[in-house]
Amino acid sequence: MANTKTATKRARQALTRQGQNQIVRSSTRTCVRGALDAIKGKDPVQAKAAYILAVKALSKAASKGAIPKGRAARKISRLTLFTKKTLPAALA
Repeated sequence: MANTKTATKRARQALTRQGQNQIVRSSTRTCVRGALDAIKGKDPVQAKAAYILAVKALSKAASKGAIPKGRAARKISRLTLFTKKTLPAALA
């Protein structure tokens, strides 16, 4: 338990930020999962839209600090490679 007023406040802030980061990470995972499913579904129009949403969600999560920038870059890179390999028409 916190011993000072500032430590108590920092503990409250940490809980608030943890909750906000959890929401951002969860929605990002949902977007990435949706993009993978759309790409596997072989529909180029739907896959392109889902791919763009996933990249945007990953970039936004990284800029907010919810996930590290390197992790976001790695996931975007791997998603792009998977899309090019599976459904090249989606990125053309």
